[in-house]
Order: sequence, then C-alpha cells, then structure tokens
Amino acid sequence: MRNLILQLSREQGKTVLLSSHLLSEIEVVADHMLIIDRGKKVVEGKVSELLNPMGKIVTIHTTRDEAARSLLVNSQWAQQLQPHHQDIRLQLPQAQVPALVSWLVQQGVEITGLQSAHSLEEYFLSLTTPNQHVAGYPH
Repeated sequence: MRNLILQLSREQGKTVLLSSHLLSEIEVVADHMLIIDRGKKVVEGKVSELLNPMGKIVTIHTTRDEAARSLLVNSQWAQQLQPHHQDIRLQLPQAQVPALVSWLVQQGVEITGLQSAHSLEEYFLSLTTPNQHVAGYPH
C-alpha cells in the first residue's frame, strides 16, 4: 500500500489523503501533514520542515511561565516562539538550546524542566493529548 501511495504521488502527480495513527507510516509516506487536536488544526506543513533535525521543538517549564513568555516575546527568541500553546515552546536548532537556557536564567527565570521533540511521534505528542488524530498527505 505504501508503494502504491508513493507511486500515485510521485509518478502520477496525484494527491493522496491518508489519515492514520501509525505515525511512523506518515513519516515515511507523507511529505505534508496536518495535526488535529480536539477537532482543531494544531499545525500544518511540510514534514521535512516540521521535523527538521536542525529545528527541534523545545518545551520549557518554569516557575513563572507567563513572565518567561513575556520575556521571550520581546527577545531575540521571539521568531522561534510557538505562540499557540499554553506551554512555552520554541522551534530552534539544538545548538541554540544552551544559550536560550542561559539567557532565561540571566533574566531571573527558574527553569524546572526542558524537553525536546524530534520524531513525528514525539512532535505529535508534544502538540496534542493522547488519542487524537493525525492526517498526512503526499503531494
């Protein structure tokens, strides 16, 4: 089935909509994806861009999340901040994580946890709650 989907997409230029909870299959077959949580679109884009190893999704937990978010919005990190989440999430190269943490600490923010996501499954779980839907579609 995977080969048929890829053949239709690559050789015949067909768009195939594939909805699946088998995230490893989506990662192999799809070049675009849409993640839906509780009936609402959470993220959409090219899989290669969303899962770019140079652009990990980093979730930071602090004792003062709102203050930390306000600092980030007005900082050099504003472009990387993912604004549509309750958690503090940024998409940035792994090499920038130490500088970000150091900067936050210098600003008086106490960090209680840090998590980074790279695989589609980790990325999906970082954006949604368990048992939600993911749909991928190759172009």
